[in-house]
Amino acid sequence: MLHFLLRAAFAAFGLAIAARLVDGISYDVPLTLALAALLLGVVNALLRPLLVVLTLPLTVLSFGLFLLVINAGMILLVSRILPGFHVAGFTPALLAAIITGVTSWAAHMLLGDLRRLGAGKG
Repeated sequence: MLHFLLRAAFAAFGLAIAARLVDGISYDVPLTLALAALLLGVVNALLRPLLVVLTLPLTVLSFGLFLLVINAGMILLVSRILPGFHVAGFTPALLAAIITGVTSWAAHMLLGDLRRLGAGKG
């Protein structure tokens, strides 16, 4: 559970960076941003695996770049579900997917390092 919450915190950080850097992404209050990150985590856990399998040929043909389209779609879906989190269209969602992807990658690297350090103790 702690791992999920840490990943959600990094997702919120990535969405906050995207909202600052990308025109067309905004949120009303910081709580909305936190809820968007949590909802994005849930949507990614439930819906994204199915979409990845269904679009596997496109993903292979695009050398994996189609995964960015799926991630952008997940961000757009969250913006449609959650009032107060606004994404103006596909291009801002794609840029947000890139930004949140980079922050998620950094979180994975950091959390992996923390897990290895914790496993060495005991």
